[in-house]
Amino acid sequence: MKVNAVTKTYEGKTVLRMPALEFEPGRICAVMGANGSGKTTYARILAGVVRADGKIKPFEGNESVGYMPQKSYPFRMTTLSNVNLIVKDKARALDLMRTLSIDHLAKQRAGSLSGGETARMALARLFMGEFDVLVLDEPTASMDIESTALTEELIKKACRERQCVMILVTHSLKQVQRVADDLLFLYKGELIEHGEAKKVLSSPTRQETKQFLEFLGD
Repeated sequence: MKVNAVTKTYEGKTVLRMPALEFEPGRICAVMGANGSGKTTYARILAGVVRADGKIKPFEGNESVGYMPQKSYPFRMTTLSNVNLIVKDKARALDLMRTLSIDHLAKQRAGSLSGGETARMALARLFMGEFDVLVLDEPTASMDIESTALTEELIKKACRERQCVMILVTHSLKQVQRVADDLLFLYKGELIEHGEAKKVLSSPTRQETKQFLEFLGD
């Protein structure tokens, strides 16, 4: 799946400059980099939430894109109703909730959920749909270890079974090691390293990447 080269400028300052890339369906591509490197900006452009400079479309075709932002918001209804909001399939919704261990919260008001529970609810709601591309921005940031493990298993399973492109923005080196097939590393808005995740992690070619990975590994 081809993605166009995009740039994004705010108040005269270019904060992102990404080349054209190709993503392979059925593979998880992680996006890493320090704070301010452009990860979230790139995710939002891919999701269509933010327009790239020149109003360039990120994808060449008419790919459908599902997006989970860093901050997940519950609607004023039960947890089950939130998950079942867009695609009406109660059995499927409950199955997803069971997979993410939130089925016991089905009748609870979504506004009373913890941050991690809200994130799992939002992920279940997103996965109710069928998309060519799924963009997840730090989906497990507010989750505990057990919830993170459940979420990662669902992400891997969904990517393989649906043969979609999965873009995963994460700050977690261990998460990349566990789930990512490919890796993009951003530095000050530029893509400085990309390729198979294991290769980039074991043999980075740029000093900026090495220093960042060493910092995360400490």
